[in-house]
Amino acid sequence: MKRKSKTKKLLNPFIYEGYEGSDYFCDRTEETEKVISNLKNGRNLTLVSPRKIGKTGLIKHTFQCIKEKDPDAVCIYADIFHTHDQHDLAQTLGKAIIQEQMVGSKTAINKVLSFFSMWRPVISLDPITGSPTVSVSIDRSQTEHTIDSIFKYLKNCEKEVYFAIDEFQTIADYRELGTEALLRSHIQFIHNVHFIFSGSRQHLMYEMFGSPKRPFYQSTVMMSLESLHEEIYYDFANRFFVKRGGSFSQQVFHGLYRRFNGYTWYMQSVLNRLYEQEKRVTDESQVREAIRVILADKADQYETLMSFLSVNQQRLLKAIADAGIVAQPQSNNFVRKYELSGTSSVRKALAALVEKDLVYHINEGFIIYDRFFDLWLKRL
Repeated sequence: MKRKSKTKKLLNPFIYEGYEGSDYFCDRTEETEKVISNLKNGRNLTLVSPRKIGKTGLIKHTFQCIKEKDPDAVCIYADIFHTHDQHDLAQTLGKAIIQEQMVGSKTAINKVLSFFSMWRPVISLDPITGSPTVSVSIDRSQTEHTIDSIFKYLKNCEKEVYFAIDEFQTIADYRELGTEALLRSHIQFIHNVHFIFSGSRQHLMYEMFGSPKRPFYQSTVMMSLESLHEEIYYDFANRFFVKRGGSFSQQVFHGLYRRFNGYTWYMQSVLNRLYEQEKRVTDESQVREAIRVILADKADQYETLMSFLSVNQQRLLKAIADAGIVAQPQSNNFVRKYELSGTSSVRKALAALVEKDLVYHINEGFIIYDRFFDLWLKRL
């Protein structure tokens, strides 16, 4: 099977999940060139940014650009966010390798399936998309041997390989000790494989790759990802409205951009709704209505989420949402203002919320991670 490079035409151009080609990908020209330049010159890359800002899209776009210039290149993407140990990691990496080869020639597919026959790979059709998908089953007792086999396979690959491991900081929480050292021991000797280690827990990623005590210390080029430039993003969005005889007010777009700090996923979600409902966006009330509809769709999800939290955690979440950003949530002033249960209770609740990725710490203080959740909480 030959990989199709032509971008398909979408009914709604504002996608917020996945990657559908360069026609629907906004800018990131400088970042794409920087990633490719580092990888092509033998420098592995650590890509750090908050979630929902577009790092996965950048990786997928980079891979498409690489494939356009070198169709034989092997580009593998693996998201390990939901892994809990080395066994999960081995299965996720193994599945990603086989999945990538499934879009290649029959010879490549047979080669990878033969090499990893002990994984008992099962190929089936996705019940929704109808596309081929693969699942693998690895015996726990063979976990370390499997990881060895994965890197042996990559090392012996006769092509240039580009391997992105997303949410890489997850390995720091594995039950087994020494996962970082294990991976580093393999990766440092594979020169035909170029790695992108991306992550959203910024303090942990910088510690993993910037601390002399950690195995990956100074082994990569560090790169942070910022929000898209507002004017470039506006031109991108407005172009789609203009194409169908409409328009998007730059002033209204500015308000939308500021509300979500330019974070791509939230912006795309709102733009998707606006494109569905409006031909011309001329007033902020149209944006507010689109957001209201999104929050209504998510209400059941958020109510269920709140039901799993303790009373102290719920109250602290609402307080942070009301404040917008809190530099010192354990201060007496903050505790008194929102009638919280005391500094000790706030400390415990805050730790739990950070652990659950519901609250996020930036330089200015603590914020609600999910911006839509933040808006939903503000309405309570």
